[in-house]
Amino acid sequence: MRNDIKEEVHEYIMKEIKPNYAAMARRYDCDPRTVKRYYEEGIKANPEKPKNKTRPSKLDGYREIIKDKLELSCSAMAIYKFIQKRGFTGKYTIVRDYCRTFKENAVQKATVRVETTPGLAAQVDWKEDVVLYDKFGNPHKFNIFLYVNHYSKLKYITLTWDRKQDTLFQCLLEAFQHAEGVPEEIWFDNMKTVADHSRTKYRKAQFNVRFHEFSKDAGFTPIICRAYRPQTKGAVESLARFVERLRPYNYEFYDATELISLVNNLRYEFNHEEISQATGERPIDLWEYIEKEHLRPIQEELLKPYFECDITRIVSRESMVNFRKCKYSVPVKYIGCEVEIETDFDDQHIQIYYNGELIRSHPLTDNRFNYDVEDKFEILKSDAMKHRDDEDIYEYIKNTLPQYDDL
Repeated sequence: MRNDIKEEVHEYIMKEIKPNYAAMARRYDCDPRTVKRYYEEGIKANPEKPKNKTRPSKLDGYREIIKDKLELSCSAMAIYKFIQKRGFTGKYTIVRDYCRTFKENAVQKATVRVETTPGLAAQVDWKEDVVLYDKFGNPHKFNIFLYVNHYSKLKYITLTWDRKQDTLFQCLLEAFQHAEGVPEEIWFDNMKTVADHSRTKYRKAQFNVRFHEFSKDAGFTPIICRAYRPQTKGAVESLARFVERLRPYNYEFYDATELISLVNNLRYEFNHEEISQATGERPIDLWEYIEKEHLRPIQEELLKPYFECDITRIVSRESMVNFRKCKYSVPVKYIGCEVEIETDFDDQHIQIYYNGELIRSHPLTDNRFNYDVEDKFEILKSDAMKHRDDEDIYEYIKNTLPQYDDL
């Protein structure tokens, strides 16, 4: 039960104001239907008060517009000018007074707290570009992956040398295995490996396609925290501060292996030896006795394709190889051969090798079919268009390749 939503709609009911479902849903990161349900339940629980007959107001028909514009921090004068162009015939003072009353009744944007439901959610973030020096003065630059289950505060932290998407997937799988299950939803910062377009006050995040596929296969719903509102993911932000406890080991460890061990020991201390300030319990106890049974099973079979180390493929009769649910072309002469696949450091291109020799490179895309022009020519020339002139084939390719992108 979301008591925070219930309490706010109760205030609206007491003041006989109908809430803006969409606006409240944005504040609390939930579905507008959830707000509506709490409002309707509250109306049923509170007998209707006799209402005095009121005269029609010139604001009738404009209140929802005004509320929406106030959510965007528009001034009363700007709103007045806006609705004036849409037929409003009243004076500015009416709009000004209504805006003032609405602001007085409005509650400050709430910090969402959902840690009261076992198995509902977890939070993810990185402690980025940490630098510590070993006993010999050698710098070690690394990142700490942070994962916290909301209810139990069970924490998973691990050291990584980069923050690539494949690394994120590996860390998430390890976190699921550590918690022996997957929560219903996971909250993320505005990471490039998660969202192509960040979430702001004015627009929703657009998830990276490959990440979205991973989340569906793993069985969780991803949520992007709004930028500059760290309170919405406080458990992870607090954990990031805890990682500062590594600082005393500066110039004290021998090598990277010992550094990794220090991080693992810190993870054990957080979960087994320390009491969470939020719950007053050890995270391991709440997880073991309450939360564990509410987590979803790990879909390891569905996640296997995301963790292939030595990637090999057999070239199909189409002269293509499958990779991440997309197809990429190679020269016709490699049909039936086993080839090796690698991605570049930035995960922007796919390189295809045969016996150690690079035979084709493609940009990594979300397109279902990805053809190199010369490969497409060879494919058509060897079969479907073998009686056509080369010039005709290239003209056909020029006209049809964009259609494959659309497909």
